[in-house]
Amino acid sequence: MKFLQFIFAAFICILWHSALQAADLMKIYHEALAQDAKYRSARATYQAAQEKLAQGRAGFLPSITLLGTRTVQQVDANNVVFPGVGNVNPPEVTIQSRGLTLSATQPLFRMENIVIYQQSKIEVSKADAQFVVAAQDLILRVAQAYFDVLDAQVDVEVAEAQKKAILSQLEQAKRNFEVGTSTIVDTNEAQARYDLTLSQEIAARNAIEIRKRALQGIIDRLPENLESAREIASNLANLQYSSMEEWVQVAEEKNFTLKIQQAMYESAHQDVKKAWAQHYPTLDLVAQYSDQTGVGGAITGRGIDIISKSIGLQLNVPLFQGFSVQSKVREALALQDKALHDLETTRRNIALQIRQQYLNVTNGIAQVKALKQALISSKSQLDSSILGQQVGVRTEVDVLNAQQQMYSARRDLAKAYHSYLMSRLRLNAEAGELDEDTLTQINAMLIK
Repeated sequence: MKFLQFIFAAFICILWHSALQAADLMKIYHEALAQDAKYRSARATYQAAQEKLAQGRAGFLPSITLLGTRTVQQVDANNVVFPGVGNVNPPEVTIQSRGLTLSATQPLFRMENIVIYQQSKIEVSKADAQFVVAAQDLILRVAQAYFDVLDAQVDVEVAEAQKKAILSQLEQAKRNFEVGTSTIVDTNEAQARYDLTLSQEIAARNAIEIRKRALQGIIDRLPENLESAREIASNLANLQYSSMEEWVQVAEEKNFTLKIQQAMYESAHQDVKKAWAQHYPTLDLVAQYSDQTGVGGAITGRGIDIISKSIGLQLNVPLFQGFSVQSKVREALALQDKALHDLETTRRNIALQIRQQYLNVTNGIAQVKALKQALISSKSQLDSSILGQQVGVRTEVDVLNAQQQMYSARRDLAKAYHSYLMSRLRLNAEAGELDEDTLTQINAMLIK
């Protein structure tokens, strides 16, 4: 019994320890894969689009129909005049008939079906690209929501540390004023800084709750502890391609939004062919088997049984359809031209986005390095200000200003690092190379 109690207690401790462990970016992402409604909707759309290929292939396969009939007729032949006989009054006749007809049509040549099959393959490839875009969008949304929470956590941590430091300075200023070594000005300055920091802390705590709710909308639970960067990685410039134009070239080859637009243009081109196909004749192989009983009984009074079999070719040649085909061709050509211009617009926008994200990454590297040095300098300045206050060459205000500058540098560095990591993800997304491995690399830069 004691052994079972020990096992139960150990199990509770393990669960408690796991609950306290901070969740990293990859753990949140894996939860989003299972819980995000937008991604699950995209996955269902992708699965539905896979059926387009089977539907397009159906135009080459035979269609078979089975028709069965069963009728019962009551024939009243009273007062019917038969030639050479005169009026007769035969009894009411009941005639039963049934029929079974099996028809099969095998298309041999239908240009429209050929085009529809080609379009179905294009639709499937477009659906593949759209699902990849949805997967990349999930990564970006999870990462952005994750970093937003981290930014809010930094604001709270900085506000708490600053409040604690200012409170210490406020208490010291009050003691110095009581013993007459400082003026009331120092006390009032510290009190004002403390009150301002307290209000900033309240605003920061409100912001972090809002950011957590945004992440909750993706993973369907309220996140508690999130893993933040323990230190800023040093290999920030480790990019797969060194120049901006290399990134642009890769994006033109791999960007999935561009592939979607290319598929839309190819589909519009197939629409032109499908409209033209209305001019083409169609040729089908047609076969029919019919088994009928009681045929003609309503007229002759006695039905006969008929079994018929037929097989042959059916040629349909369109001659004139009121100029509707010509109109549909002109419409399809105009839409094809629109798709071509949309494709060019998409290509230019992607090139612009690649250049912007590349600049965000390279400038982010420089900014993070500068802020790292600024934090070191701010710490040195704070130490010097505290020492100067102790020897009487610096005032309380100087120390408070140095503290605020150091905490601002710490906050700005963390946010700049998060922004840099987010820019790397967006750069890879625009280049068509954002996947789970990329997110794993970013996560490693957070928890190393």
